Amino acid sequence: MSFAINVGPQWLEAQYLLWRDDPSKVTADWRGFFEGYELGCQADSDHQCTQDHRPAAVQTLIRRYREIGHTLACTNPLSPCTFNHPELRLELFGLSNSDLNCVFAPADFILPQAKLGEIIEILQHTYCRSIGVEYMHNPIPAERGWLQERMETSRNNPHLGRDKQLAVLRKLQQATSFERFLHKKFLGQKRFSLEGGESVIALLDHLINHAAHIGLQDIIIGMAHRGRLNVLANIFDKPLENIFTEFKDNSEYQVVGEGDVKYHKGFSTNRDIAGGRQIHISLASNPSHLEAVDPVVVGKSRARQDALGSAGPKLILPLLIHGDSAFAGQGVVAETLNLSALEGYSTGGTLHLVINNQIGFTTLPADSRSTCYPTDIAKMLMAPIFHVHGDDPEALLQAADLALDFRQEFGRDVVIEVLCFRRHGHNEGDEPFFTQPLMYEKIKTHPPAADIYSQQLLDQGIAADILAQIRNEVENELEEALKRPEQKLPEPFKLKWSGVLRDYSFAPVATSVAQEKLKELGALITRIPAGFTPHKKIAGLMKRRLAQITQGDQIDWGTGEALAFASLLAEGKTIRLSGQDSRRGTFNHRHATLIDMRSAARLTPLEEIATHNNCRFHVHNSSLSEFAVLGFEYGYSVENPHGLTIWEAQFGDFANGAQVIIDQFISSSGTKWERFSALTMLLPHGYEGQGPEHSSARIERYLQLCADDNLQIVYPTTPAQLFHLLRRQLHQPFRRPLIVFTPKGMLRHPLCVSTITDFTAGHFKNIIADDLAKHGVKRLLFCSGRIYYDLLQYRQQQKISDTALIRIEQLYPLDSAQLQTALEGYPKKTLCRWVQEETANGGAWQQIRDELAAQLGHPLEYVGRRASASTASGSHRTHNEEQQHLIAQAFAAEPRGL
Repeated sequence: MSFAINVGPQWLEAQYLLWRDDPSKVTADWRGFFEGYELGCQADSDHQCTQDHRPAAVQTLIRRYREIGHTLACTNPLSPCTFNHPELRLELFGLSNSDLNCVFAPADFILPQAKLGEIIEILQHTYCRSIGVEYMHNPIPAERGWLQERMETSRNNPHLGRDKQLAVLRKLQQATSFERFLHKKFLGQKRFSLEGGESVIALLDHLINHAAHIGLQDIIIGMAHRGRLNVLANIFDKPLENIFTEFKDNSEYQVVGEGDVKYHKGFSTNRDIAGGRQIHISLASNPSHLEAVDPVVVGKSRARQDALGSAGPKLILPLLIHGDSAFAGQGVVAETLNLSALEGYSTGGTLHLVINNQIGFTTLPADSRSTCYPTDIAKMLMAPIFHVHGDDPEALLQAADLALDFRQEFGRDVVIEVLCFRRHGHNEGDEPFFTQPLMYEKIKTHPPAADIYSQQLLDQGIAADILAQIRNEVENELEEALKRPEQKLPEPFKLKWSGVLRDYSFAPVATSVAQEKLKELGALITRIPAGFTPHKKIAGLMKRRLAQITQGDQIDWGTGEALAFASLLAEGKTIRLSGQDSRRGTFNHRHATLIDMRSAARLTPLEEIATHNNCRFHVHNSSLSEFAVLGFEYGYSVENPHGLTIWEAQFGDFANGAQVIIDQFISSSGTKWERFSALTMLLPHGYEGQGPEHSSARIERYLQLCADDNLQIVYPTTPAQLFHLLRRQLHQPFRRPLIVFTPKGMLRHPLCVSTITDFTAGHFKNIIADDLAKHGVKRLLFCSGRIYYDLLQYRQQQKISDTALIRIEQLYPLDSAQLQTALEGYPKKTLCRWVQEETANGGAWQQIRDELAAQLGHPLEYVGRRASASTASGSHRTHNEEQQHLIAQAFAAEPRGL
């Protein structure tokens, strides 16, 4: 007999035991079902258990259960359980019910020999109850064998003691009562309830305790808004009174800057664990952009691991909590998963917890993914995937132990999918019956997980008054917390951020380095050890670089950058640089890592300086990703305020593939969450006839994001300026993201060079004035970046002496004091123009013109390309014509547009 029923496996087992004890205790339908089941399991007493094909058949049957047993697992609280699968019928393997009492000795099984019926029972209990497991796609025998032994030995049943069961019930009750309390006391307010998935709280609580007991010291969690308040209250122990105050919207409490909504905020705390242990847990702040926090958490984790050395991955755990629709639908998930085994980005495995509400906003799975499971994308990593019934907390605890222990053993990502539901609409103001009436008719009568588990414990003999006491204690604590005043929380600028100031300052920062020190560093960064054979052109480059430093002249961009890195490392400051071509540099200017032509061995000369000064130099070629990699580096930088963290775009044009990270984290995290960063972004930019996808890093977009001194936007024009800029990033007393528009063709421009004295004296100049005599100047041309050299060459060629060039090296924040100093001595009515090679709706013009006009006391004229929907022409000829025209017009009496 075969039919589907909408019950859980534990309930079914209880019914079966009742029938065995007294058939009259169950309904006639169930009596017929169990009688048929028993008859089918009885072997013919006269059957001969010959050893023909059947041992091999049994072996195949065992493998098939391991492969597809998850399709029979009873994991969905809203859907019926299925008790057979056409590919698991005995006759398909040449077996029958007559073989059930036959003894077999299968290889690769937990028992040396057993009856076929016993083998099937073990497999069904392990793979076809509340936990469905996908792991046979992993080709590594040791990893499969480890899982098989752990799961089949325990039958995937944790066998909890009474104290542990009551602890689980308390967490379930806390999760359930918290949501009900908020719904009652703050009616109509958004909270993005966890109701329907309350068992996640019990899972997380157990996971953190288990992590502490096996030696982990830090867990960094990333999650979206659904269930976040519940996690903060019942996992992080954020004071309930503080959460209630946020619902009252008392903005005078604990709000810095403009703040953010309560279900986006992060938190961190130390949790005391039984046995005298302690573990630090932190929840990353995040925007509403689902899954955007994933690479940020992984980057934060890697930074903490790096600080601990080789033991780091065993001590720090990244834990990502996903939604089912977002895990399948958001591309950053795949990008982040792809980082997991890469040299520069691995963390020893991320634990992924997918809360499967079986709906995304108002979209059902059939409309939101093309895969069977929302977790199928994780198979790209051959990660084990546990699908678990959301109303079975004990099964969730079993999966948590397996997942965490596997991660610790093998350093791999693991996925747990919790199949549950969303009791309300997308938020508490939505009406889900509008779009999913049948689904929500089931949900309306479905009891909370706490009630289901309470009944289970009651059936096991735990007294009702004990269960009631837990519920009363939880509810009383909520009522008492509502009466209490808010607690003052720890200041965010603690530990590694101590000593870092909040406020931006224009005060000059000493960044010069003595000439002898630069020569010493120059020798180290260009030294090629004996036995190493670089490409002959690279050998020549190293010789030229050393000559530039020793002779103190014609120092180019690559050398200036290398000296900046070397001098910071010599001061004991760690540097991390990553991007798609960062070891070599997209335009062949860096060559931080050299390749032996005979062995392909790698040599990174800067590592020697780092080693001698007790710091690290990390340089990594990244995956072909902007979103995840930039998010990773942002996360790394937040955990590394005293190190230089750099992400370099292959071309600045491609950075918009990471626009979510730029908008939601880099530019605004200080205002929203008081989380600052010293991340440096190097964005190659410049109009050189390479077309609309290889010309513009879109300066205008970064300037549009600027307010309240949140970013530093810089377009430097000399190697020495870059040197001082990179050093300033770590020597200034505050931390802000640094956006640097870097050169391409200008890397080898004969005028784009510096002398050694430019490095040994002075500091970064926000404004660079012209050395042209001021008394005869009739025209002031303001510019930034590479166009300065086109203007300079034209002025020299045309022997123009009445036009001065003022370089705005730092576009934001604009240094008014340095600008006024640069303007001193010029007549007040001098004609002023802003010159840029970008289009009129691009570049700095739209954002800087009003500020410059305010400083000058009158408007500026614009010289540049006309506004365009595309950043640049695809024709090299057209580009040259436009460039020549705009340069000439900059010096013209009355410029004409392009």
